[in-house]
Amino acid sequence: MTTEATLKLMQWLSPAYPVGAFAYSHGLEGAVSEGHVRDGDTLSDWLGDLLTHGGARSDALLLACAYRTETAESLAEIDDTARAFCPSAERLHETDLQGAAFCRTTAAIWDTALPSLTYPVAVGHAARLNDIALDLTLNMYLHAFLSNLVAAGQRLLSLGQTEAQQRLNACGPQLRRTVDAALSGTIDDLFGASFAADIASMRHETQYSRIFRS
Repeated sequence: MTTEATLKLMQWLSPAYPVGAFAYSHGLEGAVSEGHVRDGDTLSDWLGDLLTHGGARSDALLLACAYRTETAESLAEIDDTARAFCPSAERLHETDLQGAAFCRTTAAIWDTALPSLTYPVAVGHAARLNDIALDLTLNMYLHAFLSNLVAAGQRLLSLGQTEAQQRLNACGPQLRRTVDAALSGTIDDLFGASFAADIASMRHETQYSRIFRS
């Protein structure tokens, strides 16, 4: 893979890329409000659960399936599955709006024709079209996913910059295991068992005071 392709992926997953990721907490704000996440230790537990059983794991698998698909029909089927798999209205809006913004921006800059897709499906399909390696795409996508939640944790908790980066760095081994599972998995391996995160995202919809959209 060329340096140009690597830099392209870095730009796509940069906080500066206009998908609005900073506006979403993936249910974390609801979890903090309810006391499930209180400090750095519980934030690390939360992130680990998302990588093992939750949205980070399912996103990685959906991205990999979208990357490997050969037809527009199968891509649409994977995207429909991604939408149906969202456990709450906010989580659906999160992946739908970020995906649409990613597709619009990528098409405008690189003239890459992309239909409106959910976020992980859009990234996987775009990486395939641009000859970007799936392994690298998964690693960087998950790192960006976790980085966004750690940044959200800094806004919601008493979490300093150094500790935040330590917590992010400690996710590395589990992140790699999640990548490996996605590389060897199929759509039949899609599952979710992070019920606390799912319920937190549902309750966040009616939370009185909110910083984030999810």
